[in-house]
Amino acid sequence: MTDPQNPANPPYEQPVTPPPAYEAPAYPSSAPAYAAGAPAGAPVPGKVLGIVAFVLSFFLQLIGLILGIVALVQSKKAGHKNGWAVAAIIVSSVLMVIGIIVGIALLAWFANLGNEILVNCGPGGQGYVELWGQQLPCSDLQ
Repeated sequence: MTDPQNPANPPYEQPVTPPPAYEAPAYPSSAPAYAAGAPAGAPVPGKVLGIVAFVLSFFLQLIGLILGIVALVQSKKAGHKNGWAVAAIIVSSVLMVIGIIVGIALLAWFANLGNEILVNCGPGGQGYVELWGQQLPCSDLQ
């Protein structure tokens, strides 16, 4: 304190020290364990789902495609690659396209077969129809 009656004695002042530099808090970060820089053994999110999607893509293409997309999105959010999910998406898509083409071809073939039976077999059941290389009378088909 300063003594207003005795100006000869200056007041005691503490030395000015600069404030310490900012330091990060001591608690752990909120980043998940699988983020970049995580240990090598950390699980990759979406990897197991990608493998399941790959297996399903051979049998249930639509489900395999959906699960593959979900697994890929999970892995991308965590910053990892997921080859199983990409493979599941590709296999599912290709097999779905092939299935659609085969389905359309079979539908056209059966429609043509049905049309041939209707055209060649009149209302009286007279005539013959060739079915799988054999001549069948219309009376046998009714």
